[in-house]
Amino acid sequence: MHKILVFVILLFALNCKSTENQAKMEKEDFILIGKGNLYGSGSEGIEKQNLVITSSEEWKAVLNKLNAVNSVSDSFSETKVDFSKYTIIAVFDEVKNSGGHALDLIIQEAKDKVLIEVLRKSPDGIATSVITQPYYIVKLPKRELPIVFE
Repeated sequence: MHKILVFVILLFALNCKSTENQAKMEKEDFILIGKGNLYGSGSEGIEKQNLVITSSEEWKAVLNKLNAVNSVSDSFSETKVDFSKYTIIAVFDEVKNSGGHALDLIIQEAKDKVLIEVLRKSPDGIATSVITQPYYIVKLPKRELPIVFE
């Protein structure tokens, strides 16, 4: 009887673990569109912000701002997005007075939300004296869950 109970508990634990893994968003579930730095005196007019872009109109407005001074989107992996299938996450940091700054995102799906953790990297040691603004733009499969930034 003891062996059967242990087997049932083990089977239940493995099933829970399997369900938990299905809820997490895998790295291959999202596509990096672009990341890097905007350069100049902030003339693109983009404030520090986290955007959830769900329509072509919103995306075009962001692209127009990004390309106002330099053709930033020329380096993107794509600019045409099917918003019936995808959502874009765009994170813009504040304008920095030196180079060497960067952003990275950790994206996880829980059962009740998509959690996006924004990681900020600062330069180690001496950095170039140039005005920069880090950004990170990624495409995710459309979900019915709310997107929450940390």
